[in-house]
Amino acid sequence: MPNIEAKKKVVAELQQKVEDATLVVFTDYRGLTVDEMTELRGKLRAPGVEYQVIKNTMMEFALKNSGHEDVIEHISGPNAVVFSKEDPVGPAKAVYEFIKQYKKLEVKVGVLEGQLVTADKIKALADLPSKEVLVAQVLGTMQAPINNLVYVLNANLTGLVRALDQIREQKQAG
Repeated sequence: MPNIEAKKKVVAELQQKVEDATLVVFTDYRGLTVDEMTELRGKLRAPGVEYQVIKNTMMEFALKNSGHEDVIEHISGPNAVVFSKEDPVGPAKAVYEFIKQYKKLEVKVGVLEGQLVTADKIKALADLPSKEVLVAQVLGTMQAPINNLVYVLNANLTGLVRALDQIREQKQAG
């Protein structure tokens, strides 16, 4: 009986990971060497991100318990799963950069913010700019009107100074 209790505990932990994650990505890791798997885990090493090989039966129970039965049909075969609690873009980028480099890993399906997503949508997520780039773009967009205002005000002041200078010259000449 302790074996069943241990399995229930694993399923409960997996269920919690699925429910807490902003992004869950199921990958087929066949063909990866131990070194390549270690490298991928290193690339995914960030706060709130885990990558682990999981038995399908355990994962299926966890998916059923968390209301994601629609994912089960897409995860046949061996699975290594990415769980990301915070940033969904970073882990997706890391997985696709790894695929570009080694051409061995295959993304099957994912769950993004509680919704089933295809490998294509995860790829599109990976192609998004990083959070830092997006923040920089927004700040640049917000700064542009201020810079333009400063330029216009500067131009008006320069024009005023020139006009006053011409008036002064006229008075000195007259």
